[in-house]
Amino acid sequence: MNQVTLHVEGMACSMCEAHVNEAVRKAVPGARNVKSSHKKGVTEFVTETEVDEAALRRAIGETGYTVQSVQTAPYRKRGLFGL
Repeated sequence: MNQVTLHVEGMACSMCEAHVNEAVRKAVPGARNVKSSHKKGVTEFVTETEVDEAALRRAIGETGYTVQSVQTAPYRKRGLFGL
């Protein structure tokens, strides 16, 4: 599993977050735990598949936002049962 972090420019409200989240879900089949923060300018999600970065940038770009960077790291479950 991979944790993907996107730095997204242009989000200004919770509706913007919803638009970006929906674009991620459409561009990355199997994306889970999709969360965005317009205050931090960050979108995060977990996926089991490889991410097509170009398709992801294109999908978010079509909604009017700009992906500044994409970071992928192995997902580590946190919490009591993630030890």
